[in-house]
Order: sequence, then structure tokens, then C-alpha cells
Amino acid sequence: MDSLTQIVLGAAVAEAVAGRKMGAKAALLGAIGGTIPDLDVFLRFFYDPLDAALVHRGFSHSLLFALLAGTLLTFVSDKLTKQRYAKRMWFLLWFLSIVTHPLLDIFTNYGTQFFWPFSWRLTFNSVFVIDPLYTIPFIFLLIGALFMKRESKRRRIWNWSGIIYSSVYLLWGVVIKLIVYSNTTSYFEQADIHPKRTMVTPMPLTSFYWDLIVEDDSNYYVGYKSLFAPFDPKDIEVIPKNHELLQNINWEGNSRIEEIEYITNGFYAVDSRSDSLFIYDLRFGTTAAITNGKIKTPLFGYGFTTKGQKIETLFSHRARDFSKIDFKVYWDKVFGE
Repeated sequence: MDSLTQIVLGAAVAEAVAGRKMGAKAALLGAIGGTIPDLDVFLRFFYDPLDAALVHRGFSHSLLFALLAGTLLTFVSDKLTKQRYAKRMWFLLWFLSIVTHPLLDIFTNYGTQFFWPFSWRLTFNSVFVIDPLYTIPFIFLLIGALFMKRESKRRRIWNWSGIIYSSVYLLWGVVIKLIVYSNTTSYFEQADIHPKRTMVTPMPLTSFYWDLIVEDDSNYYVGYKSLFAPFDPKDIEVIPKNHELLQNINWEGNSRIEEIEYITNGFYAVDSRSDSLFIYDLRFGTTAAITNGKIKTPLFGYGFTTKGQKIETLFSHRARDFSKIDFKVYWDKVFGE
């Protein structure tokens, strides 16, 4: 999830653990703890984009890291405060504010290696990385709680209401996804498409509108489903796989295809433009729905510059022309209008 949401979650958890003893300082420390796992983003300066994608949300987003960091920060905090607070409280504050970060990220499309050093990347893919309906009520309840006296029962009620609301919202996303997923094959069969594999992921900023991606041997098919309207087969986009373009590459050293398939969970398309190959990570969807069809390129991926059939450089690719975004039409689609 986005940094603000992780700060709010970490602060709320720490407030629940130590707010009565520490006051607002607990929430501040929890906010710091909630940001610690994402410090791994600075490692991208030492890796190429594919390796950076493999490292991100790895060790720093694991249960082991939360235990080690929580123990270290407990020791430091206990020394700095001259044993003013119980070590158990310190550990719970740091451990829970850190471990809830990767637990929340498991609900996004990228997931985490929560059980590092095992390579399993856990993901429910049921909430978009920025979802105002998750974050805004949570912020409101947390800030309201922090303005109350630390001994106040209402302060605890408001803070716990935020934690419970956020948890229920995550559960809602999983349930809705399962319902949409269970009907996806029948949706595409309306267009005489018979999927071999299916992925369902939330659209930007909402859990009311879903991106449905299915595949056959040659193509991916992208459709959209609002909770407030029936599936429309006329909205289906066709994206050629073109995986064979990677097979013809002369890799220096080991092939990177296995890494690409692991990172994208096998949902990637390849496109050739002049002296470059683009690998689109379809888990992040395309720009068609948010631009009202003015742009239809995938949102995120990787690129190789080539000379002949030889790789020269590797770079990350993001859709950057946000001037074509049409929020009015997009929200109409979200609510089935």
C-alpha cells in the first residue's frame, strides 16, 4: 500500500499497544515502524530493474525481519528511555507496527515474501495500492482518537474502530474478488473466449470496479466488471502475448525469462518497437479504462534496448501520459453508469 496508509496503520497499532502509557508518542513511533520495511526501495540503486523487483518486498517484508527489527528496536528503546516502560510493551509496539506493513501489502497485487527466506510471494490481490475508501476513514478515526485524553475510553474506541474498519474492508475485498473470480469464465464465454487461466485484480482507487484478465495460447483478454452493472463483452481488449520475441534474444549470461515469469506471475506481454523490447506486467492493468480508451498501453513493465538480437540495456517502463485520464468517465464506469 502507499506510504500514508502504512503510516496510519503503524500509528494505530502502536496507539492500541501503548497509547495509554505513552500518549501520542506511541502513534509517532508506530508511524516510523510502519515505514521501515519500505526502506528497501533504496536498494534499487544497486540493482537493475528486474533484480530490484525481486528484492523489493523480500527480506524487509518478512516475519523474520519484523522479529529481528522488533527485538533490536526494543533493546535500543529500553536503553534510551532508561527502562521507563516494560520491554514487552516496547516489543509489541515495534513488532506489530512493522509486521502489519507486509501483512497489509499481501492484499495488494505485488504481495510479499512474508516467509522469507522461502521464495513464496503471498498475495490476495484484492485491494489497489491506493484506496481512499480504506485510508480516509482510518485516518479520520485515528486523528480523532489522538485529540482525546490518553486515559479516555472514547480514545480507545475510536482507534479500535479504525483498526476494525480497515480489517473488515480488507475482508470485503477478498470476498468480492472471489465472487467476481468465480464468474469470470462465464463472462468471457459470452464473447466465445474460453480462458485457460484467469487473474482478477482491483482497478485504481476502488474495490467496486475490477480488472479481469484471461488468456489462451496466443492472447490475453482484458475485461472490466463493476459491482453495479453487468459485464459488457464489448469492452474486452485483446493483447497479443508475443512471448516468442523473448525466445529469440541473445542473452548475456543466463536468460532472464524465468525472472520475468516469476515477477509477473506469468501475466506479461511483449512488444517490439524499433530497437527496444517492452515487457508489460499485466497485473497492473492497462490505461484504457482510466483514459476512456484514448490510451490502451499497460501501466507498468520493463524494457530492453537491443542491437540485433543482443540485449544492451535494461530499464523500467511506466505509463506517464496522465493528461489523458478522464476521471468523470472512469467514475461513471466504476458505478456502472
